[in-house]
Amino acid sequence: MKKPTRRHFLLGGAALGGGLVIGYGVLSPTRRELAARAISGDGIQLTNWVRILPDNTVTFFVPHGEMGQGVHTALPMMAADEMEADWELVRMEQAPGLPQFANGPLGKGFLTNGEGVPGFLNGTADFTVNKLSELMNLQITGGSTAVRFTGQFGMRVTGAAAKEMLIRAAAEEWNVRPEECAARLSHVHHEASGRKASFGALAGAAAGFTPSSTPKLKEKKDYTIVGTPKQRFDIPDKVTGKTEFGIDVKLPGMAYAAILQAPVFGGKLVRVNAEEALKMRGVKQVIELEDGVAVIADNTWRAQQALSYIDAGFSDGGYGSVTTESIFAQFDKDLREKDGDADHEAGDGTDALEGAARLVEAEYRVPFLAHATMEPMNCTVRFEEGKCEVWLGTQDALGTRAVVADIAGLSAGDVTVHPLMMGGGFGRRSPSSPNHVIQAVKIAKKAGMPVQLVWSREDDTRHDYYRPAVAAHMKAGFDEEGRLVTWVNRYVRKDEPAEASLIPYGVPNQSIRYVESEVHVPYGPWRSVAHTQHTFFNESFVDELAHAAEKDPFEFRRDLLKDRPRHLAVLELAAEKAGWGAQLPKGHARGIAIQESFQSIVAEVAEVSLGEDGAPHVHRVVAAVDCGEVINPDTARAQIEGGIIYGLTAALYGQISIEDGAVVESNFHDYEMVNMAEAPQIEVHFIESGAHLGGLGEPGTPPISAAVSNALFALTGKRARSLPLKNHDFKSSERLAQAAD
Repeated sequence: MKKPTRRHFLLGGAALGGGLVIGYGVLSPTRRELAARAISGDGIQLTNWVRILPDNTVTFFVPHGEMGQGVHTALPMMAADEMEADWELVRMEQAPGLPQFANGPLGKGFLTNGEGVPGFLNGTADFTVNKLSELMNLQITGGSTAVRFTGQFGMRVTGAAAKEMLIRAAAEEWNVRPEECAARLSHVHHEASGRKASFGALAGAAAGFTPSSTPKLKEKKDYTIVGTPKQRFDIPDKVTGKTEFGIDVKLPGMAYAAILQAPVFGGKLVRVNAEEALKMRGVKQVIELEDGVAVIADNTWRAQQALSYIDAGFSDGGYGSVTTESIFAQFDKDLREKDGDADHEAGDGTDALEGAARLVEAEYRVPFLAHATMEPMNCTVRFEEGKCEVWLGTQDALGTRAVVADIAGLSAGDVTVHPLMMGGGFGRRSPSSPNHVIQAVKIAKKAGMPVQLVWSREDDTRHDYYRPAVAAHMKAGFDEEGRLVTWVNRYVRKDEPAEASLIPYGVPNQSIRYVESEVHVPYGPWRSVAHTQHTFFNESFVDELAHAAEKDPFEFRRDLLKDRPRHLAVLELAAEKAGWGAQLPKGHARGIAIQESFQSIVAEVAEVSLGEDGAPHVHRVVAAVDCGEVINPDTARAQIEGGIIYGLTAALYGQISIEDGAVVESNFHDYEMVNMAEAPQIEVHFIESGAHLGGLGEPGTPPISAAVSNALFALTGKRARSLPLKNHDFKSSERLAQAAD
């Protein structure tokens, strides 16, 4: 996800319909009025953040999508704690995909990398950020930003400012000083007189005050909600089946579409004969697109079955001879012929290799990966009276609105996006990966009726926006005393975030550069973005260097992290909890890896063995995490656990292969997942260091591939320099044979 520019939100308030409307920014009446019209229902409609009803319930509007990461609960927790709201009276709704709900605090976080701005600049900065966020359609859920940016710069501030306004309203009503009053459990109290009033009763008066841009935030020791386990708002309805996902949408007069797409990326539809398909039961229309042909029927099954009766031909866009092998051959050629551009240069860089007493070199590669969300891509579209409505699970309702408007040829104001719960996202449901949305809009517009497009699992696997395949050529130099003094990395290709390729280790001479090498395979954000590739490269290579130096891999890293206390503490905690150095059962081994991503530091220790068939088996994973502060402990732990499983699937099995320009894999039989029987025991330990808040949705994923690979080397003596690990023969190992003897 690319970094935009924006700044911070101030609170604004308005009394509407008997309640308090609170939002961020220096809000013009127009923006406030537009926000009020956007949210239906009884009571108050807020601009961005808080609505207080006369019955004393507080609703927090969250400008992020929920895909299992728990953000619809964590963000209200942060606001409610600052506001001193009674958690039993707290409600949550997702903010609409409209400009007045563009996420300014998210922009502020991106702009300042979580640092914020000085208090005296808040007013101007917040106004600027709001406007920029509207212009850039900023409402993205991704990059592990919800808690660390929206929560810190949005929800906490709005909660604290709302509390100040309510206290002031009570103080004026009781003719006392605000300092004599305190908020507690959705009431304001005047302890000296014993009076109290509910937030709902005070809301109208409180709305008359100008909110502070720099309200006093609570100290951690005073938290009553944050840091405690809270049941997620989304779980009960998911358990009962009440939750509506995109695939559940039903509209009056709606038809269902399935699509046959050009197998080679960049290919076009060149011929089609749909006579037989049109004869099939339930089939209504066949619609031609530039790169595909869609069948519209009275249900999804009939639409998908009819596709097999279509005789279609596609061009290959000139990419029909491309294979996985040719792509990596191109990468290797470009890496050898080009010096590329710098991510990081330190000391003498590459020149320092000339004076190295010992040189170590290795080449690594990782494949394309699909997202494989549980809910396949789908989108429902209705055109009516010159306007367009869209229903789908999306990681950015406002950004999706812009995509739909462009494809439909409408103004953004004539497009309404209804964001629904996502059955998995991992970056796939961001507006930068919009092929299913574009198809659905075009199909519905041509069909002249509401249409729900549902992709098959084969569509989902073969027409993704993939995690990029990457190759890296690594070199390192030791001095005569055996110290690591030079680190050189040349890799293909540049991806956000740039810091993914950097190392935390104290190596004086570094040269980390990237080379562009374009391919026809579309790519997009994938859980933890570039961190999965680079953590495998860097942490595998540093493990190689430890063995080259004849040092324990943990101790080797420990020595190199002596000037990075947070990293060192995380590494040591993971090793301690995993029992690093303690005896293991025969045929077992441990590996370790560490990575900072999205301002969180995660170290993981994996314990592995080989099955009778020679396949790796991961028994136990111990993770140590410093994310600065934990908001909801249960969700935090679940996110690290889920990230480990997601990364373990990629490490063991994940591989999208290209043959004749097209993807080979099609479904879960050849794009395998880690199943429940294979899942390791996972332990997660948190360090609350008080550092800036870090993300949790993604940082658990990057270290696991290197931790497992390093453990397999410790067990077998075979170094895996490519993924997935299923492609390697670990069983025929000299070290294993010697151990057996």
